[in-house]
Amino acid sequence: MSTQVVTRFAPSPTGYLHIGGGRTALFNWLYARGRGGKFLLRIEDTDRERSTPEATAAILRGLTWLGLDWDGEVVSQFARRDRHAEVAHQMLARGTAYKCFSTQEEIAAFRAAEEAEGRYPVFLSPWRDADPATHPDAPYVIRMKAPRTGETVIDDKVQGRVVIRNETLDDMIVLRSDGTPTYMLAVVVDDHDMGVTHVIRGDDHLNNAARQQMVYDAMGWQVPVWAHIPLIHGPDGKKLSKRHGATGVEEYQAMGYPAAGMRNYLTRLGWAHGDAEIFTSEEAMKMFDLSGIGRAPARLDFKKLENTCGHHMAMADDAALLQELKAFLAAAGREPLTDVQETRMKAALPFLKKSVKTFPELMEKAHFLLIDRPIAPEAKAAEALDSVSRGILKSLTPRLRNASWTKDSLEPILNEVAAEAGIGFGKLAAPLRAALAGRTVTPSVYDMMLVIGRDETVRRLEDAAG
Repeated sequence: MSTQVVTRFAPSPTGYLHIGGGRTALFNWLYARGRGGKFLLRIEDTDRERSTPEATAAILRGLTWLGLDWDGEVVSQFARRDRHAEVAHQMLARGTAYKCFSTQEEIAAFRAAEEAEGRYPVFLSPWRDADPATHPDAPYVIRMKAPRTGETVIDDKVQGRVVIRNETLDDMIVLRSDGTPTYMLAVVVDDHDMGVTHVIRGDDHLNNAARQQMVYDAMGWQVPVWAHIPLIHGPDGKKLSKRHGATGVEEYQAMGYPAAGMRNYLTRLGWAHGDAEIFTSEEAMKMFDLSGIGRAPARLDFKKLENTCGHHMAMADDAALLQELKAFLAAAGREPLTDVQETRMKAALPFLKKSVKTFPELMEKAHFLLIDRPIAPEAKAAEALDSVSRGILKSLTPRLRNASWTKDSLEPILNEVAAEAGIGFGKLAAPLRAALAGRTVTPSVYDMMLVIGRDETVRRLEDAAG
């Protein structure tokens, strides 16, 4: 086995990238990246009826959004079918596989007889030890010679020592009668040829590991490190499905969760390192280890996801956050930012990002910089624009035209106008919010004024003053 860690993610392109698949890819990525290893991507597209280019594209988009980069070219399993068949014939030559000429009817009859006798219906082919001279000129499959007695032991880094009685395993088919390889063979050949050292995947594949380990043994290949991780359940403890909400990775992007927050949350979903809760991917790479993965299924918690994302929104680099915001708008099918809106958003991000958890929340907080004049205030905000308040705004606008546009300069002007009107600043803030944003709940009046600039501020106040 290579001393360099090599992991892989191997989805089937029959639909979108499930959030569980995204976490599996993330665990593989973190484990490899944290050890200076390679993270490879293989598309298991041997099911030609169900595999689609659209699904492959969706998987690649989902991984890219999550920020999981892979090494080298994406491998197509179907494109390697000749190599898989070659290995099946090598097994024949090694005496670890045989040609089986049994028909489907014969196999069904054998199993029915076994069940009738109360025995486990494992098919025992009469061709296993047959003299090749007796082989008929008929279609055949290639079956692996599985051990008939004893146990197969899987030393799993998550599940522990898993023991399978060999008498419960039949001689599985590795090459069909039409010359196409089975999934069980293809997976092992691909993992071996790609140099995979650690197979980290869902525990729904645990039963496959025994059969696949037999293929490694049959070819004299080094068995990889196994790590079968529990599946993700919904908040009710049942297997995650559409009834719990979004299950596809791309859905979470369209819902407005930041990728860094999603990575952090998924890393903690079923894995722990002390009391670490909020961390960057670089920190996660240093901490992540297979020993930290729990055996029990993890439960998706949207509230915790949002809280985690809120931390990452606040921590984010402003330029990177702006680019991700634009990508969210495109993914959600929303209108892109205009040049003016983008300029204002750049100025507003330093304070807006501190109090939001998702991009829709960010857009909601940024309402004041996205709207165009004339602003139609909401009903409650309009109540603050009575005749007295409009008069105060009229006296304020001339003083703003020549003011230095900083908070230190604006603050005494607004306080002075409020004092002249015999009110506190709090009473002045309400009509200002109504005039600048058309709402009662907004960011700081000073923040809004600084973001939209002098000319826009004055025009909005003049509109409201009438």
